[in-house]
Amino acid sequence: MTSKIYADNSATTAVSEKALSAMLPCFRENFGNPSAIYSYGQEAKNVLENSRKIIGKAIGALNNEIYFTSGGTESDNWAIYSACELKSKIGKHIVSTAIEHNAILRTLEKIQGLGYEITLLSPDKNGRISPEQLEKAIRNDTVLVSIMMANNVVGTVLPIKELCAVAHKHNIIFHTDAVQAAAHIPIDVRNLGVDLLSISAHKFHGPKGAGAMFLKIPLIPTAYITGGGQEKGRRSGTENVAGIAGMSAAIEEGVENLEGNAKYLTALRDKLIEYTLKIPGAYLTGDPVNRLPGHASFVFEGVKQSVYLINMLNDEGICASSGSACSASSKEAPHVLKSLGYDDEISHSALRISLSHYNTEKEIGIINEKLPRIITELRKGKGPPII
Repeated sequence: MTSKIYADNSATTAVSEKALSAMLPCFRENFGNPSAIYSYGQEAKNVLENSRKIIGKAIGALNNEIYFTSGGTESDNWAIYSACELKSKIGKHIVSTAIEHNAILRTLEKIQGLGYEITLLSPDKNGRISPEQLEKAIRNDTVLVSIMMANNVVGTVLPIKELCAVAHKHNIIFHTDAVQAAAHIPIDVRNLGVDLLSISAHKFHGPKGAGAMFLKIPLIPTAYITGGGQEKGRRSGTENVAGIAGMSAAIEEGVENLEGNAKYLTALRDKLIEYTLKIPGAYLTGDPVNRLPGHASFVFEGVKQSVYLINMLNDEGICASSGSACSASSKEAPHVLKSLGYDDEISHSALRISLSHYNTEKEIGIINEKLPRIITELRKGKGPPII
């Protein structure tokens, strides 16, 4: 087999050297419990608080507006429950979108059991939600709007500043899932106006198992996990000091190199899109302009199951996906593509190629060479059986 080309960075990323270097001392040197008052504990506490400051700076927040979590899913869950508690006396209506990650959608389904009504906005063909749509969906009892900053399946970047302004006009809390966006596109929570924001370290070359939630002062989050009183008594449990150190190093590095990385990745992405769209019956999904720098996503006529496509690419040493890693084993068509108006048949042919600055022009050339042949073979009925 040829050497592997990793092109599924929307699922997870390789830990950067800077992030790894920040983590290693936390295992052998700064290994103390940050809640302890002796020197080992205080050294670990200093790592936490310095990381909080770095992450806050990276997104334009104050350090005491940053709460550490285990990742994007927990941050999303916590944000929703916090907003509902903060506005519990106002009403029980939430507005979100049909293209959210399941960390949002499944949580909204769950709180329906608590008497909440959910309105899911449908995107246009490119995956965009307009301020006008949001305005029409808001009711007197709306307590939260939760709309992602960038979509994980098709890469569309949504107009969060404009959407947030609509929510705030009605004094409604606004949350955005920025898991795919952080350290890839500029984020300034003050400029955007958002009240809550979620990030996950492993999407920007930090470690898995570390994330953060931004919550704007003077809002106070609900006590989400009870126990020892960590995170200002709001999220108990001994903190993942090493993971948090790696997350802060990774986001700092990503923001420092954001402009250069975006320019480089956009060039690679556009070359990939240009060549892929030369395949007859190939279509780009998501917004052709307002999309993440390293994200390219397609559907193909005549390709019956993306699992065939992903397996055949893997046999050629190319690691890609059909969409969300969390539902990679599902035989159902991606809910995002169905929300964009694609029928079940073509939705099953989805391919997502998501790049990082570790990818090279040579690798894009290899993908551009092999993909048309694989599509042709699949259209002729070749490919491994689906188990």
